[in-house]
Amino acid sequence: MVMSRPSSPPPRLRRGLGLLRVARRFDGAPPHRGKLIAGSLILPCALGRSGVTRAKREGDGATPAGRLRLLYFMLRPGRAACAIPSRSIRPDDLWCDDPESFSYNRPLRAPTKLGHERLWRGDRLYDVVGVLDYNIRPRALRRGSAIFFHIATPDLGPTAGCVALRARDMARLLPRLARGVRLAIDQPFE
Repeated sequence: MVMSRPSSPPPRLRRGLGLLRVARRFDGAPPHRGKLIAGSLILPCALGRSGVTRAKREGDGATPAGRLRLLYFMLRPGRAACAIPSRSIRPDDLWCDDPESFSYNRPLRAPTKLGHERLWRGDRLYDVVGVLDYNIRPRALRRGSAIFFHIATPDLGPTAGCVALRARDMARLLPRLARGVRLAIDQPFE
């Protein structure tokens, strides 16, 4: 009897997803409700409380439109790994959102007197934090900081400008992502 070799998966599945589309919902939903399209998956997502903008400013509560590369993940210990570079979040990890600081839109360690977001959160929304390349290099003061891809509240409440998925949806998506994946936020379909 001749044994056949298992067929290899299609190239797209072997490499992982390289593009995630994020779109606002226009069916009467609040401005922070969106959908994320990842291959054949269509997942509800949360956006900034002000919806999506092409003119992002610090504190406006909007998600910036554009094609943003997912640079790396910061994961709470015990979370599943993926093909994208990642590191563990520690209790003293912060992210600077102080527009007057030389550390603006950069990771920090506690303690600090600078304005910041704590990455080790009690509500566990940052158990998985993907750092998007918005306003990273080059940085422009007051153009927005801490634009992440992270866990949403169970009711998909608004973010401060990030893209967020429910924990179960993030767990389904992570193993499917390829290195260099981009989020096309409110971009026209090609």
